[in-house]
Amino acid sequence: MSAFTGLWLIVRRSLRQHALSTSVTVLAAALASGLVMAVFSVSAQTRQAFAGGDVGFDAVLGARGSQLQLVLNTVFHLETSPGNIPWQMYAEMRDDPRVDVAIPYAVGDNYRGFRIVGTTDELFSGLELGPGRRLAPRAGGRVFDEARREALIGSQVARETGLRVGSTFNPYHGVLFEERQQHAEEYLVVGVLETSNSPSDRVVWIPIDGIFRMSGHVLRGTGDDFQAEPGTAIADEHKEVSAVMLRFAGPQLGFQFDRLFNKQGKVATLAWPIGKSMAELFDKLGWVNRILELVAYLVVVVAAGSILASIYNTMNERRREFAILRSLGARRRTVFGAIVFESTVIALLGSLLGYAVYAAILGAAVVVVQQQTGVLLEVFRFHPALVWTPVGMVVLGALAGLLPAFKAYATDVATHLAPSS
Repeated sequence: MSAFTGLWLIVRRSLRQHALSTSVTVLAAALASGLVMAVFSVSAQTRQAFAGGDVGFDAVLGARGSQLQLVLNTVFHLETSPGNIPWQMYAEMRDDPRVDVAIPYAVGDNYRGFRIVGTTDELFSGLELGPGRRLAPRAGGRVFDEARREALIGSQVARETGLRVGSTFNPYHGVLFEERQQHAEEYLVVGVLETSNSPSDRVVWIPIDGIFRMSGHVLRGTGDDFQAEPGTAIADEHKEVSAVMLRFAGPQLGFQFDRLFNKQGKVATLAWPIGKSMAELFDKLGWVNRILELVAYLVVVVAAGSILASIYNTMNERRREFAILRSLGARRRTVFGAIVFESTVIALLGSLLGYAVYAAILGAAVVVVQQQTGVLLEVFRFHPALVWTPVGMVVLGALAGLLPAFKAYATDVATHLAPSS
């Protein structure tokens, strides 16, 4: 215990004496440690959110084309729609005993940049996104009436636009906001959804019939252009939907529908399972994560080099100090241990400060990802990198101290105690 106390006194004096270089080196270690933890945590959380999360559906049925585009457009409300499919296809899925839930989506409009999705009230009354999780309006609100121009908005839409229950708004044509593309129809907000920390928070939900009747919209269910007239019913043969969200009655039924639509059919595409398309995207972009990881590791190596350089550059002025310690009875291994201990302490301080750097990076990532996708990352979610990164940084710090420690170990007492003039 007394030996450790002696080492600590030597290290503390040295850190205080070289406060500026120590502070810079600790900061470098903190940046390295925080960056590594942030890269691994963001990578894991985004993959889980986009490829492994429970979205309440098993598959998406849409126009012939890319499964990834279909999933991005309907589940995450990104990208553009690959096209439409006839209403009859939705009706067949709705009436199929192998399908528990079939919910139609019609897209193509926005409000101030937030996607407007036409659907049925079954999305809110008959669907569980997960155990105990539903898209439900807050107290004081309700689900829209499918026969009226009413809207149910996500929590982020309400927060960023100022819309609330009782507000009215006009949709805009297209998925990108342009002032001159405003529709004449006015919608009444009848509810704000509880925050779900999902892409649904960024969506304006209206009755699907409202999409069909929106000014300027043309239906081509029969192959010919058809425009709805006010007060007149729309025959099903004219209707189209952008996609149908499906939940199957059994886990094995997806194979049957996959064969029916993707392998035998030529009209529609079934994105099943939903997570598979996103996982394939992350696999294709895996090289980006690997480059970020390599950069993070490189920063760690640079930080370890900074520790080595910081201590090594002070060795010339400390040779006399070590010689005095030796003359007072300190052993060579004590001097050696003091240097290694000092580099370890610097790395440890940097690692602890690295958690603040990590929190700052994750905090910024949380804001950006949520604003762009509605997905919420968690700053304090556990990841093994939060443990092994600081441990690895401390080990590297100790290794970085070996070279200057050997130099101190070899200090000749007589030479460095001799008068300098």
